[in-house]
Amino acid sequence: MENIDWLFYEKQLSQKGFKNQCGVDEAGRGPLAGPVCAAAVILKPGQIIEGVNDSKKLSEKKREALYEIIKKEVLSYSIAFATVEEIEEMNILNATMLAMKRAVENLSVKADYAIIDGNRIPPLDIQAEYIIKGDAKSMSIAAASILAKVSRDRLCYEYAEKYPQYGFDKHKGYGTKLHIQAIKEYGPCEIHRMSFLKKILNND
Repeated sequence: MENIDWLFYEKQLSQKGFKNQCGVDEAGRGPLAGPVCAAAVILKPGQIIEGVNDSKKLSEKKREALYEIIKKEVLSYSIAFATVEEIEEMNILNATMLAMKRAVENLSVKADYAIIDGNRIPPLDIQAEYIIKGDAKSMSIAAASILAKVSRDRLCYEYAEKYPQYGFDKHKGYGTKLHIQAIKEYGPCEIHRMSFLKKILNND
């Protein structure tokens, strides 16, 4: 573990009287296909989960193992999505905020404060703040980042079976060379975000 205080924000909030602060993060804003996923996590007081870090810094195998540990050990967690249709209807930023709002509201233990990774706060009925690069600074946000990333990746493996020509198991929907080639060859499928494909489809 890096030499940072992973509970700095959580401890500050506890001192202010907030008992159930949740960390919130998302996965899947950038891909060309599939929903955006968000997760919210409430830790037990003072809880450090060994090995938890920003999900982007962990191997897939490590994330998978931590996913099960986090779900079992934290006080409460929730995973939520905003669909491709919602992304198209309200744009990716608003859809991400919607997924985060759903994740917070679906927690089995009601959160009294939310710390959000990034630079925006979704419309919540509790107090909240954002933390830029929060997934590398806060244990609860880092745990949420792992839940969101693994949940979305697992969905992409299902897509790979349903739409084998696109290789979703390899690129998870991101705009890799392989994925763009497949879109040009086979055309988009029903889980593609059409608003993200304009440049690709116009370049033919």
